[in-house]
Amino acid sequence: MIERARRGGHAEFGALVRLYQRDAVRLASVITCRHDEAEEAAQDAFVKAFTSLHRFDATRPFRPWLLRIVANEAKNRRRAAGRRASLVERSATLLEASSESPEDVTIAGLDSASLVRAIASLNDRDRTVIGYRWFAQMTESEMAIAMDCAPGTVKSRLARAMRRLRAALETSSR
Repeated sequence: MIERARRGGHAEFGALVRLYQRDAVRLASVITCRHDEAEEAAQDAFVKAFTSLHRFDATRPFRPWLLRIVANEAKNRRRAAGRRASLVERSATLLEASSESPEDVTIAGLDSASLVRAIASLNDRDRTVIGYRWFAQMTESEMAIAMDCAPGTVKSRLARAMRRLRAALETSSR
């Protein structure tokens, strides 16, 4: 499908968009802190991905490559906006947990408003790694590809981001 899209297959790329749209918007939502901005960031990222397909290394997985573009576009939009808007308007869509890891259970059990405020208080790097793992549900190996780092680095960044998230949640519950 990717090779056909590379040769200008709009229908094939449309199928890829439909396949990854939800993950893209969820990830961008965590980073931008605004659902409307996230949808636009995801849309722009898909356009950039389509125009950059000739640079995609077909020996590597497509999903991490695409979600890296989404994350970068979302970060650019957030920086350009220069604001830290609330995530409350779309918190319910973020809290759908599909696996039963301890982190997923913890995140799913939190008060939506508290969670989104805590995530919004984190820096871009922490929001991105948390977004990749729990909202785009990427594996550690996919995250390593998207973040262009070793799997051990993914684990340490994720652990630090979760410590900061826990601290932010504790601060907000006082």
